Amino acid sequence: MQIADAVAAGQVSASAVLAEHLARYRDTAAQLNALVQPRHAMAVGEASAADQGHAALDQQSIGRAQSLRLLAGVPISVKECFAVRGLLTTLGIARRRIACDQEEARLIGRLRAAGAIVVGKANVPQAMFLHETVNPVWGRTLHPLAGDRGPGGSSGGDAALVAAGVVPLAVGTDLAGSIRQPAHACGIAGIVPRSQTLGDGGAFNTMPHLEVVQPRAGFLARHVDDLGQALAAVGIDTQMFHKAGRIGVDGKPLRIAFWDQTGPLESSPAVRRAVAEGVACLRAAGATVTRVSETLATRAAWTHLALLSADGGAAILKLFAGTQPIPPVARLLRLAGLPQSVRPSMAAMAGFLGRRIEAESLRATGPRQGDALEHVLQSRLEIAAQIEALAQEYDAIVCPVSALPALRHGTAATLIVAAAPCLLANLLDLPAGTVRVTRVRPEEENGRAFSWDPVSSAARATDRGSRGLPVGVQVIGLDPEPGRGEGIVLSVMRTIERSREE
Repeated sequence: MQIADAVAAGQVSASAVLAEHLARYRDTAAQLNALVQPRHAMAVGEASAADQGHAALDQQSIGRAQSLRLLAGVPISVKECFAVRGLLTTLGIARRRIACDQEEARLIGRLRAAGAIVVGKANVPQAMFLHETVNPVWGRTLHPLAGDRGPGGSSGGDAALVAAGVVPLAVGTDLAGSIRQPAHACGIAGIVPRSQTLGDGGAFNTMPHLEVVQPRAGFLARHVDDLGQALAAVGIDTQMFHKAGRIGVDGKPLRIAFWDQTGPLESSPAVRRAVAEGVACLRAAGATVTRVSETLATRAAWTHLALLSADGGAAILKLFAGTQPIPPVARLLRLAGLPQSVRPSMAAMAGFLGRRIEAESLRATGPRQGDALEHVLQSRLEIAAQIEALAQEYDAIVCPVSALPALRHGTAATLIVAAAPCLLANLLDLPAGTVRVTRVRPEEENGRAFSWDPVSSAARATDRGSRGLPVGVQVIGLDPEPGRGEGIVLSVMRTIERSREE
């Protein structure tokens, strides 16, 4: 990361870097509404103290600082669910706007120790329950390129800040695509390591009852190199990322599996083209590339959604303690709470009316316990076994992040299945990332067939007017060795990124 290297080498001060952030924040704050809890006065003091400490070092000490303080002077934003002393963790729920954070999330402490300057907290969807960053406490965050669309979620505020150049690095969490989906929507890079590396970083967990799937901390940045440096700063060894030359593992070409479809909802033309261009880059770099079926990923998506909804939304409802969620969150909670006894008949009626995706969702989700829950857990084990077999043949998967580019405001609850491609990595705790590949072309705005299905219809409306919006691809690591899987993900992302910049 050029900022950290320059600050650690004494070529620029942390205070000067922070001043640039403040100027960019002032220029964009009204447009984005993304950094909703700035702590600039404290950040200025911390940058000044860092500069004074640096000035007292001799040249030998500066050399050590340069190698150890990998995020020296780097302004970072933090997703609102991480505790930062003196700020609030509201999750966009008004009743939680009562007490400041007294402690600091452990990941935030590690980033500070690496030299990062926390400039504040970024906005999230209410209860982090949507891929749309809006809530009644902090309002709506807008996409940096399109005011009628959002940056995604639930790490949407952070993605908007990175994409707009307000911060070079942001900290998020991901339980159902919450880093990768906004990175794709905003045209930046994102990484979600395995849980055994960072865990949830000490973030607030909205679903603590879940055992087999957990939220994971990760990072968002404009460039893949910066993600690698952030991981190194918190002690994650991604040795594969640093190997030069043609893309490979242990002297052998990387083996890449790919698919370009997105499960329940057909992928947009630009999404399919992004995958094609991404795998072409990898093939040109020496990787072996093989198309495989996306059927397993589709099954994984429904299995993951089944696990997330198995308590009928009870954990999320507890956060509100009798207060009312915003309408799209309330709608999803009502659907999650529908008893299994009424779901077959409702699904049959939805199917009869041409609401195919809604019918699938009704059959796959909802309250479960006992044998019904055990059936879902068994499905997860079967998927894990199939992925383990796939890992014998391939090092990584390249596939879509979402079926769509950035969503229009008010559509996330309808289009929740758009992010289905993300859920395989969440279900099985696989390292995964997003890298920008292209932008939507004018002729790709109208490439989706007409459908009476309301989800497909909303997707068609999303495609219209999307020209110029970014489109990324997802990279999922299959290597089980700690560090290697993340390193392969970064290496693949870096190869794609650099080929697109040439």
